[in-house]
Amino acid sequence: MSFNFTVSPSFPAERISDWYIFNTWLQRSLSIPIHLELHDGFDAQRAAIEAGQVDLIHANPFDASLLVREKGFRAIAQPDGAPDEMVVVTALSHPAQAIGDLQPGTRIACANDPCVNTIGRILLEPANLNADNTLEQQRSTYIQVAKDVLRGQVDVGFMPVGAYRGLSSIVRRELKVLVTSDIQVIHHVFLIGRDLHSRADDFVRILLSMHETEKGQDLLSALGATRWQPIQQEDVEFMIDIISTLTQ
Repeated sequence: MSFNFTVSPSFPAERISDWYIFNTWLQRSLSIPIHLELHDGFDAQRAAIEAGQVDLIHANPFDASLLVREKGFRAIAQPDGAPDEMVVVTALSHPAQAIGDLQPGTRIACANDPCVNTIGRILLEPANLNADNTLEQQRSTYIQVAKDVLRGQVDVGFMPVGAYRGLSSIVRRELKVLVTSDIQVIHHVFLIGRDLHSRADDFVRILLSMHETEKGQDLLSALGATRWQPIQQEDVEFMIDIISTLTQ
């Protein structure tokens, strides 16, 4: 039996090959067959989740909430470093210098990422902007969001800080950040489904020791981290409660 592994689609495109390398490392470390399936967008990934086609996942906070509370997944670890935050960006040439400068009728580009979009909407509240007086255009990737902003097809774009930093320096020079969220407690997490619960200790052991070898350090660096950290169930529940509050 092969287990299906997937990764939240918010990671930069240049890391695709690194996730395949990680998958190979994971298979060899655990001596179990694991198939990596990277989905084109959030809708495709959630369809796979609903169809029971995901056994382990590096999940964004919103999907972690669904998977833990409704699908019986267990949190194993989280990457170290800064928590998941998001930015509202506009083109360098756009007249707005702060959120308060945005006006009703503002056009927004975003991906179909409920966590990022919910936080983005909250960050627009100081300008009295909401779903009724803005126009939202959803795109499949954050690269497309950035392109829409640069081309002037929208006024602002929502994207995770990691996706923004993953843009080329040429693209970032033509963008300006109007605001960055500061929630502090939400993270991507590594989750395993019910069929792998019996191997939970093995997953924890190999992930938490990954940084102890040179090869492991190199792979972690390629994925944008330096090590995996243990995560407690109460921390997961707290994060899920925060997500639930934000999305109400």
